[in-house]
Amino acid sequence: MPNANLRILVIEDNRDLATEIVDFLASGGNTVESALDGITGLHLAVVNDYDAIVLDLMLPGMDGMLLCRKLRQHAGKSTPILMLTARDALEDKVAGLEAGADDYMVKPAELREMEARLKALARRGTTRTANQKLKVGDLTLDQEGRTLYRGETRLDLPRIPYKILELLMERSPQVVRREELEQLIWNNTRPDSDALRAHMHVLRTLIDKPFDKQLLRTIWGVGYQLAVGNEANK
Repeated sequence: MPNANLRILVIEDNRDLATEIVDFLASGGNTVESALDGITGLHLAVVNDYDAIVLDLMLPGMDGMLLCRKLRQHAGKSTPILMLTARDALEDKVAGLEAGADDYMVKPAELREMEARLKALARRGTTRTANQKLKVGDLTLDQEGRTLYRGETRLDLPRIPYKILELLMERSPQVVRREELEQLIWNNTRPDSDALRAHMHVLRTLIDKPFDKQLLRTIWGVGYQLAVGNEANK
């Protein structure tokens, strides 16, 4: 539910910043818990069920990258993660997403935008109820089961790349403008200039790089297209 209150875990080692985030999110009716180091944060994230996690990249005990990987790969937790980073290079943002974060914000983060991002990440599933299968080339998406295959290979996508891919498959072979993709993901909270590029990099790495034929194309200055070779750029 878009307006439902959330149970949120904040993992941030700067005590003043952690208090500011916790107080702001709690003032909106959310239930908020916090940890000041990575080891405590991982423990809380594993033993409790949260609607979303705010995770600092640089933490004592265990950094945010390792915490993400352990939470996803070892604990099997799919709790949405919004990573906070003081690093603004695209490579650092992509690294966080590839480690298992669902989205990121660069410090200093605007708290109203943070809450909006968390609520968006916490929405489960899609609005569709029909069992519709989308197919582009050898890429097949079952929207009801949220399963994705390229040929015989099962692919698992994070939330935001999944939503992007779903729209691109629905529109294929049309080009989808980047402004429309940004509106789909972040609504009216304008992301930084690297945000969409970072998620597209993760999507391309998962659905294209291990395979012989490229389906995802960047149409420079316009947007993105998902199409087989003879349909591209139509």
